[in-house]
Amino acid sequence: MSLFIRKTRLFAHLLRGAWIVATRFPRASVDVRHALNRAWSLKMLQLCGMKLVVHNDSARLDAGALVVSNHISWIDIYVINAWRPTPFVSKAEIRNWPLIGWFAKHLDTVFIEREKRSDARRIMNELSSRLERGELMCVFPEGTTSSGVALLPFHSNMFQAAVAAGKPVQPLCIYYEDAQGRQTTAPAYIDDLSLKQSLDAMLGAGAITAHVYVGEPIVAEDRRTLAARAQEAVNGALEAMRGPVVAGVTGEVPVVSGELPGAQGAQA
Repeated sequence: MSLFIRKTRLFAHLLRGAWIVATRFPRASVDVRHALNRAWSLKMLQLCGMKLVVHNDSARLDAGALVVSNHISWIDIYVINAWRPTPFVSKAEIRNWPLIGWFAKHLDTVFIEREKRSDARRIMNELSSRLERGELMCVFPEGTTSSGVALLPFHSNMFQAAVAAGKPVQPLCIYYEDAQGRQTTAPAYIDDLSLKQSLDAMLGAGAITAHVYVGEPIVAEDRRTLAARAQEAVNGALEAMRGPVVAGVTGEVPVVSGELPGAQGAQA
């Protein structure tokens, strides 16, 4: 299938998503909205040539947790939503992206103005309030995207929301694998790449497997300890997934629930 046709199908899927959000979300329950979001995100991955594999899903928390993940690409958001829809904290610029920004605004995204130091307190209060109400929120504590080969340092600021709300942190690790079973950086949205160049690189890379490792919940009394333990957990999962990957199929997409070889380092 040509690149043009694949992009056309992706654009049509984005339009369909906009129609679903505009017409069905206003009257839908939270559970129905999550089901629609997950189904749409799974299809998005399929159109991008990806399948989803989830590891250690038995550790998943479905309420009142701050989810933290390594960050490689804009597609990470759809990978996480295909696993379990979760609102995100995102940089304010995304609000102005065509269609994607519109989706973000209507899917409970919290936008942060990084240049404004005063905005951090507002974000912290909103995150804490949401967590106290039993909601989930997802942040990327590296603060930017990387190639995915190694983690950038985790900033501890956002972890304060979990401390203030008295809620756990759930670490996630995302790992992209090519058809030969090797780590691939094709989805990486880094440096001076445009969104178009990033999409072209991903679509041209062939079949990709998006692995998500769900870490055990972490609780600590200060944000720096939480950040350090979360980074250790994500790094442990990243190293484990570079080894032999467990295979299996359950439901719509390949899903693995269980331990990876050597993944004990990924647990708190």
